[in-house]
Amino acid sequence: MTEKELLIQYRSTGDLDLLGKLYAPYMSLLYGVCFKYLQDAEKSQDAVMQIFEELIRKLRIHEVDNFKSWLYTFSKNFCLMQLRKEKGTQYVDIDEQVAIGHDYLDESDPKEWSESQFEKLEMCMLTLKPEQERCIRLFYLEQKCYKDIVALTGIEMNKVKSYIQNGKRNLKICMESK
Repeated sequence: MTEKELLIQYRSTGDLDLLGKLYAPYMSLLYGVCFKYLQDAEKSQDAVMQIFEELIRKLRIHEVDNFKSWLYTFSKNFCLMQLRKEKGTQYVDIDEQVAIGHDYLDESDPKEWSESQFEKLEMCMLTLKPEQERCIRLFYLEQKCYKDIVALTGIEMNKVKSYIQNGKRNLKICMESK
C-alpha cells in the first residue's frame, strides 16, 4: 500500500500496525531532526516515541496529504515545544544555594556595623536598578520570601531570584569599592 492508502486505512480503522508501517521508515530521519533541536541522544529517542504516541491521535483527526513533510513539520514543532517547556524549568543546585547562605551568614553581623557603613550601604542601594533595589529591600530588609515578593511586585519568580542574586553581587562590588 502507498502512504496515502495507509493513512486512509489507519484513519478509518485506527489499526496501530498500519500506523507502525507508515511511521517506521521515518524513525531515523525523525531522530536526526529531534537531535538537531534537542542536542541530547536520550531526549531525542524519547521524542521519537512521544511523536508516535501523538500521531495515534493526530492522524485520526487531521487530513494529511504529504505525510513526510507533515511529519517533519510536526516533529520540528514538537521539539521546539519541548525546548520551550524546558526553558521554563529552572534547576537549582542545592549545594550552591547552601554556599550562598553560608557566605551570607559568614559576613560581618550588621549589628556591628558603624553608621558610616550603613550610609555606604544606602548609597550603594541607590546605584542598583529599581527592580533589584526593591527585591533586595523586600528579601533582606523586610525578610519576605520569594513567593511574597512575586505577589507584592508582580515580577516573575525567576526574575525575582535573578534580581536578588545580581543585586547582592552589585552591592558587594559597590561596598568594596567605596
